[in-house]
Amino acid sequence: MIPGFADHLATVDGVNIAYSRGGDGPALLMLHGFPQNRALWARVAPALAQNYTVICADLRGYGGSDKPAAGYSFRDMGADQLGLMAQLGFDQFHLVGHDRGARTAHRMALDAPKRVKSLTLMDIVPTQHLLTTLTPQVAACYYHWFFLAQPFPLPEQMIGADPERYFESCVGSWGASALDAFDPNQLAAYRASWRDPDTIRGMCADYRATLTQDLALDTADLAKQVTCPALVLFGADGAMAQHYDIPATWADRLSDMQAKAIPGGHFFIDQNPDETTAVLQEFLTSLQ
Repeated sequence: MIPGFADHLATVDGVNIAYSRGGDGPALLMLHGFPQNRALWARVAPALAQNYTVICADLRGYGGSDKPAAGYSFRDMGADQLGLMAQLGFDQFHLVGHDRGARTAHRMALDAPKRVKSLTLMDIVPTQHLLTTLTPQVAACYYHWFFLAQPFPLPEQMIGADPERYFESCVGSWGASALDAFDPNQLAAYRASWRDPDTIRGMCADYRATLTQDLALDTADLAKQVTCPALVLFGADGAMAQHYDIPATWADRLSDMQAKAIPGGHFFIDQNPDETTAVLQEFLTSLQ
C-alpha cells in the first residue's frame, strides 16, 4: 500500500482494522476519507516516517478493514482507531485526517483529548455547521451526503451498476481534479475498493450514520473545544473553499489553530503531495 511500510491487520473489539506502519519516533496516525483508503498517504507518509512512527489505517467500511453491519458513527470509527493505537502501545499520538478521516479525527479529539497530541484536519468544515447552515449551492455540490444516506439498498444498487463511473465522478469534482492528477498505483488501489460491494455498503453506512447519529453527537458537544495544537488545511480550489471561510468555521472549535490553503481541490493530497508533506512537517516540527 505504502512504499517502505509493512501492512498489518489488527482486531479491535471484534473488528479487523487494516493498517500500514513505517518509521520510528513519536506516533502519528493518518486517516483517509471518501472514497479512498490508506493508499492516500503513499506519497506523504514515507517522508514523515523519517522522524515518526507513522500508522496509516483504513476506516471501518473502507479498504482492507472490516465492513460490519452497524457502527458507522464517527464515534464508532474513532473508537476503532483509538483501540488500534492502544493495542500498538501508543497512549498519545499526533492525528491527521482528510475528509471522513478528518471528521473521525475531530470526534476522537473530543472523546479522548488526553490521547491526541495534535490534530490536523484536511478540507472539511465542521459536520454540524455544514448540515445546519446548508445552502442550495453546497447541497448541489455535496449531494452525495444525502444520496448515500438513502435507505439500504437503493444507493448500493445504483452505484453497483457502474461503480467506477460513479466514484470517478466524485474524485473528478470537488475542485475539478482530473484523473491524471492521481498516481496510477494509488488510483488502482482506490478502484479495487470501489469494485467491492461490501465497501460500497460500508461507505453508504458511514453517510447514513452522519444524518442519524453524528449530527446529534456534534450538536450535543458544541460547547467543547479541542485544546491541542491544530492545523486546518484545505484545497485552495476545492468546493469547501469556494463556499466557506474554512478557518472561520473552526475558530470556536479549535482553541490553538493554524490554517493554510494548499494548491488544488478537495484531493490536494493526491494533487500536491510534496507541498502537503512540507506543511505537515513544518507543523509537527514546531511542536517539538
